[in-house]
Amino acid sequence: MEAEALLPQPEKPLCAVDHLGRPASRGSSGGWPAAIFIIGVEVAERFAFCGIMGNLMIYLTGPLGQSTAAAASAVNAWLGAAMLLPLLGSAVADSWLGRYRTVICASLLYILVRHVLPHRASVGFGMLTLSTVLAPGEQAGCAGKAPGSAAGCSTSSSAQVALFFFSLYMVAFAQGGHKPCVQAFGADQFDENDSGELASRSSFFNWWYFASYGGNTVTVSVLNYVQESVSWQLGFAIPCAAMALALAVFCLGTKSYRFPQLPSAKKMPDDSEHAMLLTPSPRGDHGAIALLKLFPIWASCLIYAVVLSQWFTFFTKQASTLDRRIGTLVIPAASLQILVNASLMIFLPIYERVLVPLARKHTENPSGITTLQRIGVGLAISIVMVIVAALVEMKRLRVATKYGLLDKPEVTIRMSVLWMVPQYLLIGLSDAFAIVGLQEFFYDQVPGNLRSLGLALFLSIAGAGNFISSFVVYAIDRVSTSAGESWFSNNLNRGHLDYFYWLLALLSAIGLASYMYFAQLYVHKKKELIV
Repeated sequence: MEAEALLPQPEKPLCAVDHLGRPASRGSSGGWPAAIFIIGVEVAERFAFCGIMGNLMIYLTGPLGQSTAAAASAVNAWLGAAMLLPLLGSAVADSWLGRYRTVICASLLYILVRHVLPHRASVGFGMLTLSTVLAPGEQAGCAGKAPGSAAGCSTSSSAQVALFFFSLYMVAFAQGGHKPCVQAFGADQFDENDSGELASRSSFFNWWYFASYGGNTVTVSVLNYVQESVSWQLGFAIPCAAMALALAVFCLGTKSYRFPQLPSAKKMPDDSEHAMLLTPSPRGDHGAIALLKLFPIWASCLIYAVVLSQWFTFFTKQASTLDRRIGTLVIPAASLQILVNASLMIFLPIYERVLVPLARKHTENPSGITTLQRIGVGLAISIVMVIVAALVEMKRLRVATKYGLLDKPEVTIRMSVLWMVPQYLLIGLSDAFAIVGLQEFFYDQVPGNLRSLGLALFLSIAGAGNFISSFVVYAIDRVSTSAGESWFSNNLNRGHLDYFYWLLALLSAIGLASYMYFAQLYVHKKKELIV
């Protein structure tokens, strides 16, 4: 017996294969070495996507000349589609193509080149660049207006506007395949049947969010500056190059990846050396029940998504009216969004290295607190954030009234943009709890062969929330316009974004109460040991 104890213990088998279809080795595949490659591709993809998203409100109300309400609705609708399309991408990945191949195809769709009109441009970002090249610019008399205050000044034709939006939705379609699969594939690199790797997987979600959003704190800010101060064409072309780099980084790590092989997996006759094709689990009813159990949590987080959708629409529009000088530099309004990333970069390491070990001593939970508790804290912080936003907007309107600027939207309000810093920091703090918690929760609580779909369900919260926001903005705009002045007037000094934020605070409180009720009733999935 003693001799047996001295013998090296056999390595626990992995239910995964390597890139050649051979049983994966724990020591030479997966884990953090593989995850770093996957995190790297996500950093580049988020730079590309957020570089477009961050300044979209300014581009629509500036060069394209849309009204404030119309632009906000358009952004919300586009983001809604971008966050709902992962349901399609994940279904393709989980039932047919596999996560690895889906990421490759989605990345190629981002950067694929083909002939469009008389020019050559990529289907996604390249066409976006082409649409800005073809846009003729602004009418005479509109030059010199503050960014975002030139609604109605564009001479862009309907065809040019249509090309721009078609390009945007191609980007959204590509993200639908990329976003859920790359994160699920990253989490797949950690074996949940090994206690050490399971704890690392929980950390993976923290560092994933830290790197993918915090890592772009400076780069997206620089890109926003290029778009506003140098060239929109160049500002939309840079993300195309970033996606090409992202694809190269992802392919470099192929030999180190683990490719999940669930008990229901079957190797197809035409399998390539890079991935296994998985057939759907025969326990379809079990998967459907698991997904239905998630619905109350999913629904109770929708208002949270509506609140978050404001920071790249109305928050950016507000910032464009304020004094944005820092020394001699005038910062782009969209650059304030880096404060969200900065907040994440500061807090997530504190959470991972300080709060989790402290909580672990009291709860004996490897993650410190449960994912549902973490989500609830994030929802509560979002209520504080939107209340702060309402108070700042009330002050902005008072300053505009004091200096007689109510009917002078082109004049910068004598109020520093630094007043908006707290609400951006609170968004990042809320994300660190709620968004990271939701990612881990939806990945962990679905069957193993549906984990891309689980993350797609998480993303669909943001998608549905953006569509709800778009509808609410449209409805309030119609009602308030018929009653006098729109809450979302093109002249924000005559609008009432403060009313809108107070409404969101009330709805958020109702959403938090419903979430707490359903979280208490939720029964977690039992771990399925794979032998």
